[in-house]
Amino acid sequence: MRVMRGGRRMHRIYILLAACGAALLSTPARPQQRTPNASRSSTATCPKGRPDVARFASRVAAILAEPHAAKATWGILIVDRDSGQTLYDRHADGFFTPASNTKLFTSAFALSALGSDYHFHTTIETATPPDAQGRVHGDIVLVGRGDPDLSNRKFPYLKKAEREGPEDKVLEELADGVAAKGVTQIDGDIVADESYFFYDPYPEGWAIGDLYFEFGAPITAIALNDNALTIAVQPGEHAGDPAILAVEPWAGYETFAHDITTAPANAKAKFSVVRGPGPHPVFLRGSIPAGAAPMKLDIALDEPAEYSARILHLLLEARGVRVVGGTRVVHGPLPDRDASGAVSLVPPPENNADAAGPPVVLAEHVSPPLLESIRLLNKISQNLHAELILRTVAKEKTGVGTTDAGIEIEGAFLRSIGIADGDVVLADGSGLSRQNLVTPRAVVELLQYASKQPWGDSFISTLPVAAVDGTLEDRMKGTAAAGRILAKTGSHDHVRVISGYATTSRDAHLIFSIFTNNDPAPPHETTTVEDSIAVAMVEEIRPAPRKSAAAAHSAPRSH
Repeated sequence: MRVMRGGRRMHRIYILLAACGAALLSTPARPQQRTPNASRSSTATCPKGRPDVARFASRVAAILAEPHAAKATWGILIVDRDSGQTLYDRHADGFFTPASNTKLFTSAFALSALGSDYHFHTTIETATPPDAQGRVHGDIVLVGRGDPDLSNRKFPYLKKAEREGPEDKVLEELADGVAAKGVTQIDGDIVADESYFFYDPYPEGWAIGDLYFEFGAPITAIALNDNALTIAVQPGEHAGDPAILAVEPWAGYETFAHDITTAPANAKAKFSVVRGPGPHPVFLRGSIPAGAAPMKLDIALDEPAEYSARILHLLLEARGVRVVGGTRVVHGPLPDRDASGAVSLVPPPENNADAAGPPVVLAEHVSPPLLESIRLLNKISQNLHAELILRTVAKEKTGVGTTDAGIEIEGAFLRSIGIADGDVVLADGSGLSRQNLVTPRAVVELLQYASKQPWGDSFISTLPVAAVDGTLEDRMKGTAAAGRILAKTGSHDHVRVISGYATTSRDAHLIFSIFTNNDPAPPHETTTVEDSIAVAMVEEIRPAPRKSAAAAHSAPRSH
């Protein structure tokens, strides 16, 4: 493992191929050597004597020769899941930006490291129990441990991400728990403790423009409602009137500035988010037509722990609990990095504040099993959840809750499963970073490994199904691929990716990865090309021909 650093850090996961497929060895195996540029030309390779694959390759060649596809860089690898035979290889050893295909690495790594039944625990604690009158002599502390689902989402995920109740539902339940313990007064503060992770809210390679929106929300151990605010915008009575805004969850104060007006009834709604000066750097502006139905916008929550502490303060007072103090936050330490770019796996010093004894837990929220969190993550491609899970693995395995540590030990995991040296370069867990690079071959090898694990079927079930749910719900409808492809999508500007598993119409079981980078075409055109390739794959490819009985009888036996 080496970590390269330019102007800012980039983590390059260099992976040694373990000999004979063995797990991590005490003596590293020699890295797999590939012929330079073996798959980097535009010419695809496929096995001889397979007319079905030849037909598929011919269709792909025609698809990629279309003007809107020809200027892009394509990487495609298809293998037989049962035999491992490569059926189609086009630029499979080249580097591509993976976008949200990064989540495949994160989720497989987490299932391997933590197990499907891992649970996150969020607690409200105090140093001493309430006295006979229900008085807490000191602070109460909301302790976050990276739960990605501190929201009103319904579990398990069933074809759609559904919500039920208020966005701060979990905090309401925790406040109910405190009141149920007979607490009537808190002499100290409401403290939000997010020190389970180091304070490092944004990984390398995230764009400034990402940070305004839910998909670029900060990574914090207390992650309320995906660290996002939902703003319902309603027009005023007349054109020119200020619009009416309702914010959920609501902590009693605004975290963003805004200037949204009511436009004439025949106008179109317009909204934009920019960065402004002052204490509220997120500035929301625009207009909504008079008489229009309310419209909802989601923006990132800048200081989630502070906001959560304020909400908890309001919820406790609403339940008759008097809070004498205010609200404050305990952040984790800053990451320990040196000029060489080395990643520190040394845990921070223990907090000895509770030397008198363990804290008293007044209320606790236990998350759904990790598998259900990963199902939601992969189905809807939730960035924050992937980042929280990567840091949780790092915290559980090394005591260091950072993205750096997560990527470091993820490298050891990838090395142990035999992915070739240099095929994976990661800077985050979600794929939002533009610094990530992977090869299609690395993705297919990961998926092949995952399919053979005890948790493999569960992992595969977390992927979107073509024409059915998640990010593939509206793709490949009415085609032979509908219901036959389970795959993770990914997208950035000029980047589209889809990788996963397919059962063809002739019942061949395949693993595939289709990458498009440097594509100037509109996103829907690129998606159409990818889907056309996937449909051709499902329609054309058959199971590997079986050897005849005579050939099998005459084949030499191994002794």
